[in-house]
Amino acid sequence: MTPQAVPEAAPAPVPVTRGVLAGAAELYAAVHRDPELSGAEQRTAARLAAALRAAGLDVTTGVGGHGVVGVLRNGPGPVVMVRAELDALPVREDTGLPYASTVTAPGPDGTQVPVMHACGHDAHLAALSGAAAALAGSADGWRGTLVAVGQPAEETLSGAAAMLADGLYTRFPVPSHVLAQHVVPLPAGMVAHGEGPLLAGSATLEVVLHGRGGHAAAPHLAADPVITAAAVVLRLQTVVSRETGPGEPLVVTVGSVRAGTPGGGNVIADRATLEVTVRSFTDAGLDRAVAAVHRIVRAEAAAGPEPAPPGPAVRVLSRSRPTVPDPAATAAVRGAHLAAFGPHRVARWQPSMATEDFALYGDAGRDLHGVPGVRTAYWMLGGTGPRQWAAAGGPAADAAARLAALPANHSPLFAPHPRLTLETGIAALAAGVRAALTMPPGVA
Repeated sequence: MTPQAVPEAAPAPVPVTRGVLAGAAELYAAVHRDPELSGAEQRTAARLAAALRAAGLDVTTGVGGHGVVGVLRNGPGPVVMVRAELDALPVREDTGLPYASTVTAPGPDGTQVPVMHACGHDAHLAALSGAAAALAGSADGWRGTLVAVGQPAEETLSGAAAMLADGLYTRFPVPSHVLAQHVVPLPAGMVAHGEGPLLAGSATLEVVLHGRGGHAAAPHLAADPVITAAAVVLRLQTVVSRETGPGEPLVVTVGSVRAGTPGGGNVIADRATLEVTVRSFTDAGLDRAVAAVHRIVRAEAAAGPEPAPPGPAVRVLSRSRPTVPDPAATAAVRGAHLAAFGPHRVARWQPSMATEDFALYGDAGRDLHGVPGVRTAYWMLGGTGPRQWAAAGGPAADAAARLAALPANHSPLFAPHPRLTLETGIAALAAGVRAALTMPPGVA
């Protein structure tokens, strides 16, 4: 984590008042206590909409599902959009916080699943509302238009495309810059920027292997899809180890394997289903990995006994583009953060194989929205409190060991420090908006 020199000409920091911070904290606790899964964010959207209206924004709801769009016009000037996410995860919270979630909701198969904001989206929303309020309260220091967006269904990688398809860039002011941040287990009070690819692109595929069911005592009379599934899982590992160059990051994960029913140990199943995720920093890398999944599934299915029709099937459930922030926008926002926080609180971020659908708001999504030259900036926001950081990994641990020991995003123990995370997140967003408002538009 290398601090950077402070630039000479950065916009003055936007003050975060006690009232702004208190309002954001109230929203954060309410949303954390009452999370909703992707596509079902009705209550969360209503809370964000109310907070943005209270800050003076003109708010529209129901965009691309439960999406929220707030517009704050402050004279002639550029349009800057700031995006945060509405949805939570099917995770059972184990933080022990007084505002911990005990919510359950219907999962994809209709059964009740626990729900938790285990990825920090609640903090993103609260910081967005606080930044909007702070900017509205300091309107004499900037000119232009702020568009505050609460996006549904980020975890399923479908919300950005849905909002764009529902007219985000035709019904509302078209941005020259789009900004976002994401909470990570860095020390609270810090922000971190990257260069080049920041987050990977991904594709999630459903693989269905059909067999012929039968009695466990007579496997020769059946075609066991579990054996084929096991061979597929093992063979997929060679896509990274034998088909990808050592200098090209690629991750292949089989996250789900389902076959048979509980108590069916004496039954050979008639089908097995896998969910496979591939991740790369390039679209070409994703294309090769997806093609490899198709090839391996067909080959392993052909190697076993002839299954019942229709044979193996591979279906793409979701796909995202790599997140590659615009270099000029990143430099301007990082400069504003250096001016606001000092070089000791601004770090470098190494590329992560996590994925997002944020890239669609920029040139990567031009085929969806048709707007050239939209610049994006995206940074990481520290959320680990000082006591938790000091205790992680033991007293002698270095920074890398502490990071490895801390609960990561999507963990049932993920618990950002509310005050420090929100205070920094609000200030970082507001400073980023001010910086973007002074930049020229992108070039088509």
